[in-house]
Amino acid sequence: MKKILVVEDELIILKFVVFRLEKEGYEVLSATDGRVALDIIQNRKPDLVLLDVFIPSLDGYEVCKCVKDDTKLRHIPVILFTASDPTIVAHKGKEVGADDYIIKPFDPEQLLEKIKKFIG
Repeated sequence: MKKILVVEDELIILKFVVFRLEKEGYEVLSATDGRVALDIIQNRKPDLVLLDVFIPSLDGYEVCKCVKDDTKLRHIPVILFTASDPTIVAHKGKEVGADDYIIKPFDPEQLLEKIKKFIG
């Protein structure tokens, strides 16, 4: 079973995404801030990280950069998840090594397509 870490501080969105991914058969881990997310990534090594940009302690860009700078973790796909301007996310995401991004509000099917592109 593929393992996905969802990092989101808005609990309604977090619960919805976790429910949808579990329904698709994924094992889902969750975090609501950057430091906890980084700890989970380092210790549990998820197959993919769905990462909100605006989260407490370390923002999503910082978490992504830490993952992509670590030789043991950089293979893990990171999809940024945000309500920000798509051009800003695309630019900053590329700078920190993000593999893709999705803009909120999102279509659940579009989210699943992006996830399947990376981990099936």
